[in-house]
Amino acid sequence: MLSYTLPDQKRVRNWATAWVGLDVLLTLGCLATALLARRSDERARIAAAATAAVAGLDCWFDVTTASAGAEFAQALGSAAAELLLAAVCGYLALRPR
Repeated sequence: MLSYTLPDQKRVRNWATAWVGLDVLLTLGCLATALLARRSDERARIAAAATAAVAGLDCWFDVTTASAGAEFAQALGSAAAELLLAAVCGYLALRPR
């Protein structure tokens, strides 16, 4: 399994850029979902589903990469908000017409 061969720690370049990019993607997904839903465009379901997936990924990486202590507590708080966003987007994607 991959988990047995990966190092416990790794120094990476562009760490901040990766996180900002993920947050921008999440913001654009929310914006696209809202604009399409406002127009009653069925593509809002696709945007909502994609946004739910991005929110779930953001939640996962926030929690799994956080250091112990205050940073981890902050990550859990963010995770709660991101999971709520993912649930709302999931509802928008799957709700009856």
